[in-house]
Amino acid sequence: MIRTVLRTGGALLKHSGRSVPGLWTPVQQRWASSLPMNTVMLFVPQQEAWVVERMGRFHRILEPGLNFLIPILDRVRYVQSLKEIVIDVPEQSAVSLDNVTLQIDGVLYLRILDPFKASYGVEDPEYAVTQLAQTTMRSELGKLTLDKVFRERESLNSNIVHSINQASDDWGIRCLRYEIKDIHVPQRVKDSMQLQVEAERKKRATVLESEGHREAAINVAEGSKQAQILASEAEKAEMINRAAGQANAVLAKAEAKAKAIHLLSEALTLQNGNAAASYTVAEQYVSAFSKLAKESNTILLPSNSGDVTGMVTQAMSIYSTLVKQNRSPVAQLTTSGAPDTASADNTAQKENGASQPPLQ
Repeated sequence: MIRTVLRTGGALLKHSGRSVPGLWTPVQQRWASSLPMNTVMLFVPQQEAWVVERMGRFHRILEPGLNFLIPILDRVRYVQSLKEIVIDVPEQSAVSLDNVTLQIDGVLYLRILDPFKASYGVEDPEYAVTQLAQTTMRSELGKLTLDKVFRERESLNSNIVHSINQASDDWGIRCLRYEIKDIHVPQRVKDSMQLQVEAERKKRATVLESEGHREAAINVAEGSKQAQILASEAEKAEMINRAAGQANAVLAKAEAKAKAIHLLSEALTLQNGNAAASYTVAEQYVSAFSKLAKESNTILLPSNSGDVTGMVTQAMSIYSTLVKQNRSPVAQLTTSGAPDTASADNTAQKENGASQPPLQ
């Protein structure tokens, strides 16, 4: 029975195609196959949806695989592809927010989610989606300036997809993404953009060069500052070391002079100490006399500069006076407690006074 029906359907198909070629012509669509004939047993390919009408009214949608239909009553009216569809949006002109005319085209990616709505919700889905993409593109470009059109292409694409999906929900079509292919601007605008880019590059180069000079000047000033700080610290250390050396030298000289005075005082207390002191004074007097008129032409001399003995006697008398002045406080302190010591000191002074005349 099935074989007979299939043979009968195939014969009718061949006869109809030969005798009246204009009555059945396959409708080629971008996302749909040609409409198949009702041969009772039909094989639906994967990722396709066949919309069946029974006596001119929607009946059901055939799933991929084997399906059975009633001849004459059932008819495959629409074939919808469930794959992702790519549509080229033709080039169109649009005006940006700053009144620049642009020529722009794009690519639209969509998919049919509901074959029933895609078949009965709109007459030509491809044409409808294409026109909607073009009008949405013009509307979105009118909100942006020329510079933002180039910088915000991703946000522009997402806004177009969102607008298309809001309008195509009733068509059973889902827009997946929209990509702008080319943006053409007038030649004058292109030349002005090129000049703007060159000016921006020159500005950046000038700014970078000035920043380099500034960094170099800062580095030189910082180096000079560090050099001055190091030099001042070195000078400070040198002055400290020099002062420490001078202090040590002064202390050494003072200690040496103190030792010399101590030794001299011990020597003067010995026998013939006054004679040694007189000899030293006479030697220094002669040495000082030999240096006269070597450092200056103006010389002040005493009247008896040639009398060495008188000068020595005068120096020794000054020395004796100082010794007496230094010993008198000691004698006053020891008078009440040690009278024998005071008389001994007086005896010593008399002996020293008796010993001075022979030196004259």
